[in-house]
Amino acid sequence: MKRSLTLLTALLLAPLAALHAAAPAPEKTEVFPPKLNGIARYRIPGVVVTPKGTVLAYCEARKNDSKDWGEIEVHLRRSTDGGKTWLPSQHIAHKAKRIEGNPHKAEGGEHEQTVNNPVAIVDRDTGAIEFLYCVNYARCFSMRSTDDGVTWSTPVEITASFEPFRAKYDWKVIATGPGHGIQLKNGRLVVPIWLAYGGIGAHGPSACGSIFSDDHGKTWNAGDVAIPNEGDFGEPNESILAALSDGRVMLVSRNQSKPNRKLVTTSADGATGWSQPAFHDALWEPRCMAGLVTHPSGVLLFSNPHTLPLDKEGNAVPAGKGKRENLCIKLSRDNGKTWPVSKNLEPGSAAYSDLAVLPDGTVLCLFERADSIDCARFNLDWVAGP
Repeated sequence: MKRSLTLLTALLLAPLAALHAAAPAPEKTEVFPPKLNGIARYRIPGVVVTPKGTVLAYCEARKNDSKDWGEIEVHLRRSTDGGKTWLPSQHIAHKAKRIEGNPHKAEGGEHEQTVNNPVAIVDRDTGAIEFLYCVNYARCFSMRSTDDGVTWSTPVEITASFEPFRAKYDWKVIATGPGHGIQLKNGRLVVPIWLAYGGIGAHGPSACGSIFSDDHGKTWNAGDVAIPNEGDFGEPNESILAALSDGRVMLVSRNQSKPNRKLVTTSADGATGWSQPAFHDALWEPRCMAGLVTHPSGVLLFSNPHTLPLDKEGNAVPAGKGKRENLCIKLSRDNGKTWPVSKNLEPGSAAYSDLAVLPDGTVLCLFERADSIDCARFNLDWVAGP
C-alpha cells in the first residue's frame, strides 16, 4: 500500500516538476547598451526573425540626446544564435542624400536629419526583409535585404502611398509603426502607420491606419483609416498588428483617452473594413508603444508597461500618462478577446517593446530598459506557469 501511494504521489508531482524544469526565468542580454558607438540614447526598438532564423534587432540611434527630433540614425544588430549573442551594430538608414530640417529648433535644426520609426517585414515567400522608415516625420522610404540583413538595397521613396489619407486628414507628419509589420497568408505585407495633422512637426492630433503591398514590397498602397481621432478616441498612434487564427488582422493602438486602455480593431484584409474600435479593459494604456505577435501555437502575446496614471490618492487620472515600468507579457488563447495570463518581465523602468518568435517557439522581447535596449528570451511555459 505504501509503495502504491508513493508511486501515485510521484506520478501526480511529475507534471509540476516538468513544468518548472521547462520554464526557466527569461534570459536577458543588452543589445544596444548605453553609449554604444558614442550614441547618446537608443530608443524605439523593433525585432524580427528571418526565415533562416537570424534575429534582426533595430532601433533609432539618437546621437546627441533622447528627444524625438534631432540627428537620428537607424542602427541594426544581427544574432545568428537566437538572440544569445549579437554581431556589431550597423548604421543601415538613411543611406541616401541627406534631408535636413528640424522644425522644433530655432537654431541648428536646419542641419539635422531625423531618421525615425523603423519597421521590418519578413517576406516568407521571397525570403527577403522589407524595411520601411521615415525621414523628418515627413517622407517615407523602403529598402530590402536579401541576405538576412547583412546588406541593404538603395532606398526608394514611397511617401506617395500616404497621399490618399489626405481625404480624411491633411497630414503634416507621417510615421510607420514602429515595431514590425506582418505578412498575411495570401502574401500581402501590412505595416501599421500613424499620421498627424496639426502644425509642422507636431505629433498631434493624430490618427492611425495601415499601408500594404501585394507585390512583395515593390509598391505600397494606403488602406483605410483604422482608428480616427473622433469621439472618445483621443489621438490614436503607434499601432501594432497581428494576424489572427481565423484570418483577420488585429490592430492595437496607443492613444490618449479617458479610459486609459488600448484601442482594438480588426479587419479581414489588414487594410479595409476595420471594425468599430473598442477599448480593451485588460490592456492598460500608460501612453506607450506595445508589442504584439502571434505564436506558432496559435496564442497571442502582448507586451507593455502594465501601469495606470494615478493621482496622489491612488485614483486613475482620465487620459493621463502612467509610469513606464512593470513591463508585462500577456497571453490570449481566443484571438485577443480575453487576456487571462499576465507575467512580469521587467519590474523596473521599461518602456517601448516589440516581440518576435524563433523557429523553435522561443519568444524574444526587445525592450527599452532604463537607458539601454535589452532582449529577453523565454518560452510559453514561463508565461503561463506559476
